Amino acid sequence: MRDPVRTVGRLAWRDNRLSEGLRAIPEETALALTYNGGTYAVMMGTPQDLEDFAVGFSLNEGIVQSADEISSLDIVDLDDGVELRMWLAEEKAARLGERRRHIAGPTGCGLCGIDSIAEAVRPTAVVGKGTSFSPRELMVAMASMPPLQPINVETRAVHAAAFWTPAAGIVALREDVGRHNALDKLAGALAHAKASTGDGLVLLTSRVSVEMVQKTAAIGAAVMVAVSAPTALAVKMADAAGITLVAVARSDGFEIFTHPDRIASAAITQGTAHVA
Repeated sequence: MRDPVRTVGRLAWRDNRLSEGLRAIPEETALALTYNGGTYAVMMGTPQDLEDFAVGFSLNEGIVQSADEISSLDIVDLDDGVELRMWLAEEKAARLGERRRHIAGPTGCGLCGIDSIAEAVRPTAVVGKGTSFSPRELMVAMASMPPLQPINVETRAVHAAAFWTPAAGIVALREDVGRHNALDKLAGALAHAKASTGDGLVLLTSRVSVEMVQKTAAIGAAVMVAVSAPTALAVKMADAAGITLVAVARSDGFEIFTHPDRIASAAITQGTAHVA
């Protein structure tokens, strides 16, 4: 399988002089997701944890309801990319054929190939009650991510998505050049582990757009925490899904946009963001 990191030569201009050197950069590969011989999507991503990506993408897209519905999965390395070749039961494949899309998704594209506005802003599943977390737990969870991101430590150029619980800390973490891919890979890893997702935090090193909320709802997590700000539609979607959306999570604190009741602190008032 392909190495997720490549070393290339480069010229650097620093201190008023030019010098030669090497730079570690992440690999970016075409990843084709096929079901029963037909291509559903082609995404650009990091060629690592591809089984997790295939399963997580299938779950988050609603193609399957559980990983067990994928009867076989082969990872085929081709000259110009990697094919994630999956086979489903015939009735499931027939329904999939009605919505199959042939796309080339740019890096970080989470809604590539969606062919209607209604599908793009489709309602999410409503998450369960979940668990309450202290502000300190959120800060500890986010601080635990960087040491577990080997590709980003080496390249400073990829996103990560992780799942954290008070009892176990980081349960799983996945990296990718695409933030949506990283979250799909996390979903696949959690599905393989049969992890209980209602009692932990989904952690993101990226901004929060609407499809990141949709994927988190599909995972079943009630709280998501991101280092960057959310979009207005993401706030609306998180509110509707019952998700506690925490963003702008940095070393000095964070901001809560929806359902603050899961963040246990007397200092936090019971209010939510209202987006017109």
